Amino acid sequence: MKKPTSPIKGSTQDFVEIEDLVDDVVLLKGNAAVTIIEVGAVNFYLLSSEEQSSIIYSYSNLLNSLSFPVQIVILSKKMDVSNYLEYVQTKMQQQKNPLLQKTLQSYQEFIRSTVKKNSVLEKRFFFTIPFNPLEMGASGMQKLSKEYVVSRAKTSLYPKRDHLLRLLAKIGLRAEVAQKQSVVELFYNIYNPSPVGRQLAPLDTYTGPIMSQ
Repeated sequence: MKKPTSPIKGSTQDFVEIEDLVDDVVLLKGNAAVTIIEVGAVNFYLLSSEEQSSIIYSYSNLLNSLSFPVQIVILSKKMDVSNYLEYVQTKMQQQKNPLLQKTLQSYQEFIRSTVKKNSVLEKRFFFTIPFNPLEMGASGMQKLSKEYVVSRAKTSLYPKRDHLLRLLAKIGLRAEVAQKQSVVELFYNIYNPSPVGRQLAPLDTYTGPIMSQ
């Protein structure tokens, strides 16, 4: 008798909404799409109270002036400082000045004690702008070619993207559009979490899917 075979399990891709990446547009299932803008952090608590109030007021005005929906995403990950501590150790060994060597040693001990007492987090901030298939009318609910969806998505997303970039620049926030390489690395590390994170080789060097099942 044949042994009973286990049922075929669904692929990981069945649970991932991403269908493809074209330039800086993330194509989703169902003819939807999104573009992602990464925004740099600000040392808010190092600013004066007047500067803090100014940034809060400007940011509030930015959100109130938007005429299209956005999603704000904050990713927090515990930071691995072991490589940095090794870097400080190397510099300390190379240092010939005893005073500077002692200073580096104290700094290294300070970093170690800080990490033991507190969780050091790396935070990344993103604005995502969605493209709804209903923007294409009734045809948006039908099966359409990828090229057509990309064309319509870019026509809708690019003016919104550029407008948001200008608004962020006005309040002194550094922002850049996530391109294909950085988007793949972002989602790879989300779906394959690790303490350090992973920087992938250029996409054109891969011959197979970049996904762990």
